[in-house]
Amino acid sequence: MGTQVASVSGRRRARPPPLGRIAVVVDQGSGFTKAGFAGENQPRLVLKSSSLVPSWDQPVLSGVLGCELVGGVERAHPIKHGMVVDWEALEGLWERLLVGGLRVCPEQWPVLVSDSPSAPPSSRERVAELLFEALAVPACHMASTAVLAVCSTGAFSGLAVEAGAGVCHATPIYAGHSWHEATFRLEVAGTTLSRYLRDLLVAACPDLLLQTLPRKAVTQLKKRCCYVSLDFEGDLRNPARHHPARFRLGNGRSVYLSSERFRCPEPIFQPALLGHAEPGLSTLAFWALQKVPETLRRRLADTVVLAGGSTLFPGFTERLEMELLARCQQHGYGALQPHLVVKPGRGTAVWTGGSMVASLHNFQRQWMTRAMYHECGSRLVHEVFH
Repeated sequence: MGTQVASVSGRRRARPPPLGRIAVVVDQGSGFTKAGFAGENQPRLVLKSSSLVPSWDQPVLSGVLGCELVGGVERAHPIKHGMVVDWEALEGLWERLLVGGLRVCPEQWPVLVSDSPSAPPSSRERVAELLFEALAVPACHMASTAVLAVCSTGAFSGLAVEAGAGVCHATPIYAGHSWHEATFRLEVAGTTLSRYLRDLLVAACPDLLLQTLPRKAVTQLKKRCCYVSLDFEGDLRNPARHHPARFRLGNGRSVYLSSERFRCPEPIFQPALLGHAEPGLSTLAFWALQKVPETLRRRLADTVVLAGGSTLFPGFTERLEMELLARCQQHGYGALQPHLVVKPGRGTAVWTGGSMVASLHNFQRQWMTRAMYHECGSRLVHEVFH
């Protein structure tokens, strides 16, 4: 980025001077939001993005026989499938993070926030409005989750393959910028897989225990017991490959899993299992490579960066690499030998990338300040963070 930026009115403004305070870094996701300070290795906070809010128009029983009806609660989900759908709830989440969690005064701290690769441009304007008007931060920066994932490995070019709680993306990154027209998304992700696992368990054992199994317990089952098969059809046909496992619940009872262990993550590779028309993540990753100019394909294929909690299933890396390589060979791209970059901490790779970027000396002139916002308005985000 140059030393000047065009404002919406057509005038040109100098970049803001370096800020004297360390930045707050926030990765806002569909399932969890991570927050901490630039330059640190791990986020200080990992909070559920959803929150319980009063729902007084829908009273429920308090749970004790004979009690009167009391105000109910419902769960507010500010972000679904990577998109902000409830801005009021998002503002509450940010207040919980900054004031209640990190214990900072928002008016004094610059904030770097992640942004979905497929989010509409209007979403960035709304985030700017929230940060500058509701929270009055002194400066902000917005960066694609895909860019930050690649930066977390020390690279500035590559193919980011993200699989989180609400959405999956395959996004080419070149010289620190997202290739929007070559970005592909899949709305089958971690939350979808958790619901699918519950359905599989209830179908295998229609027991009231499973039907009332808490969401948290299902998520633990998924994380501890499930894996990605390298030969899904073969494993289905051969019961000897099912590798049963027992999971003990907090109440002392146990749940037994068999083929559900590898059937649960499979829709990321075969969305048709859940009735989705989109191809699987391996195909989307190949399409993303295919969409970029031929001169750049090999360079991006050399750095295929995995990010997100749903990439942590055992076997995920091997399956993605196997299928991506097969597609390259099948479609005449035999010279492409995709190399997957797999970090142990890839569940927080986006936040880590933001921490690294925001602590770079030459990044300090890439903030959008509150003064710039008040002079030019929220549309300036498209100029500053192009």
